[in-house]
Amino acid sequence: MSHPTLFYYPRPRVDIAEVPAVSHAGAVLLTETIHATGLAASLREALTPWTKPLAEHHASKVLLDLAMTLAVGGEVARDTDLLRCEPGLFGDVASTPTISRMLTTLAEDTPAVIEAISTARRTARERAWALAGNASPAEGVSAKDPLVIDLDATLINVHSEKEQAAPTFKRGFGYHPLCAFLDHGQTGTGEPLAIHLRPGNAGSNTAADHISVTREALAQLPPGLLFSGGRGSKKILIRTDGAGGTKDFIQWLNTRRLAYSVGFSLPANTPDLLKRIDEAKAWTPAYDGDDDGLRDGAFVAELTGLLDLSGWPEGMRVIVRKERPHPGAQLRITDHEGMRITAFATNAPRGQLPVLELRHRRRARCEDRIRNAKDMGLLKFPLQSFAQNQLWCQVVHLASELVAWMQTIAFTSDDARKWEPKRLRARLFEVPATLVRRCRHKVLHLAQHAPEAVRVLSGVNRLRTAVAQT
Repeated sequence: MSHPTLFYYPRPRVDIAEVPAVSHAGAVLLTETIHATGLAASLREALTPWTKPLAEHHASKVLLDLAMTLAVGGEVARDTDLLRCEPGLFGDVASTPTISRMLTTLAEDTPAVIEAISTARRTARERAWALAGNASPAEGVSAKDPLVIDLDATLINVHSEKEQAAPTFKRGFGYHPLCAFLDHGQTGTGEPLAIHLRPGNAGSNTAADHISVTREALAQLPPGLLFSGGRGSKKILIRTDGAGGTKDFIQWLNTRRLAYSVGFSLPANTPDLLKRIDEAKAWTPAYDGDDDGLRDGAFVAELTGLLDLSGWPEGMRVIVRKERPHPGAQLRITDHEGMRITAFATNAPRGQLPVLELRHRRRARCEDRIRNAKDMGLLKFPLQSFAQNQLWCQVVHLASELVAWMQTIAFTSDDARKWEPKRLRARLFEVPATLVRRCRHKVLHLAQHAPEAVRVLSGVNRLRTAVAQT
């Protein structure tokens, strides 16, 4: 018995023709961000020493093209053909062999090149924050409402023999980068400040690495904005998990006069200490992370006076939290009487315990930042040498920052301010369009039927207006 053929979708005739259609037309938001922040000019000035005088492709354009490729969904250098096929939107894009040779050249002088790129990024960041106005991450910061820098490490597995790749503690093989991200809070995403590439067997709680990546992160903040005389400020909060809870790192933060909220490992006699808190009825209900209401089954208390903190910085407080685990969660050896126990150290001199604990718990947003960075190149290290992969981290920086700055300036009060890369690509960057010439000018016609065409146009106009007003 035959069944009738069903066609749920149209079946047009398919061929290939020369048409003025443009793919990834919404990426004009990113090219406008490069123009608005002056990133191209800053990067060109910084990388001129590594570009031959008669070179057809400047090192700065090569790196920006790689960053743009990662932002729109590419993964490796050869994916730059996504841009190369659209010269009317992205200009001349170097071939894959040319890109490879340029990366090899830059890798021969990696420390100096990274320093040059970092200088250009810092200059562009200062410009981006100025254009953002009241939406700038630095707007209204104070000791009570500090600028938050989150530190966290992640494991990246590789599937071939790459220089300094090594076995990881989770039985993988690859790298163990330590990252620093600026948190934009609940109304936004964040931007990377430093990605410190390390071998896969690098220690999780190495104080020297935490100090190094924090220095790099602080150096990315606009000069003169939060520092005076080269010293730190309690307007900057360094937040990390228990891997940063070492005496050397916390002491370094203390001597730099930085605020901190760092995971803390409790001693073996913690059950006895918790019983004393129980007897004193010193537990306070914890806040929920979403609406700041009370969190069912979660409590916080101060443990500072019950601990031997000799050798730790003066003024350090330890706050402990207990919570009933979610159904099905396995208890850990550090849990007590069916309650999950965690703690953190802070130098906040005052503040309600639930407020300080909630502020520390929001460090979990850093995991989202790392996931987004992996979606823009950090998940794969396509190059062979360690120096080249350090440069790849710089490209990931540029891609992630372009997206973050674009959202901060163009979508200040828009839902797109919080969209992650996957949604940005599907809704904004891949808006269809045609590119035509009119009166000796190029005009990009966004498709009127595209759901987010108006949002893209509004974002482009905001970027251009912000530049015109400065």
